[in-house]
Amino acid sequence: MKKNRPAQAVLTEDNDLTKTSETLSVIEAMVDGLNDHDIDDMGRFFNQAFRWIGNAGCGHKVGLQEFQDNWQRPFQAAFSDKVCIDEARVTQGEWCAAFGRQEAVHSGVFMGIQPTHKKVEIRYMDFWKVVDGKINDNWVMVDFPSIMQQLGVDPFQGLGWEQRDSQRATAHDG
Repeated sequence: MKKNRPAQAVLTEDNDLTKTSETLSVIEAMVDGLNDHDIDDMGRFFNQAFRWIGNAGCGHKVGLQEFQDNWQRPFQAAFSDKVCIDEARVTQGEWCAAFGRQEAVHSGVFMGIQPTHKKVEIRYMDFWKVVDGKINDNWVMVDFPSIMQQLGVDPFQGLGWEQRDSQRATAHDG
């Protein structure tokens, strides 16, 4: 592919680097709001028309109301006692990225799986763009297959590539 290379990093080409501290403050406060289970007041952190762009199984939500009604409330109904823990954050200008885990109890129906009351670890990665002090866009990956496996359902039906691993890495291996 030596010719006609695709444009790279087009979403960050106009990133205002002077906004780094403001962006980090918004994200830190928003994560505190998540840990307080404060769904109704998320407008403090999210633009009313923001986009939440998730992986397969999560879907794409447009606007704060759709995000609250079709992600936050059903997710909280499926997983109670939820605590969000960003393990790493990288913030530059209007952009912040994080990965981490949520620890929760499976207390409601999730992907058709009836409540098991097991404690689960929900791995995630987020990229947020903050504009004028509010989150405008949020790209997210939530590890639904891992959650399902913790609940006794193998979404890969024994064909997952973990069987090729020489050893299992953990998030704390650094």
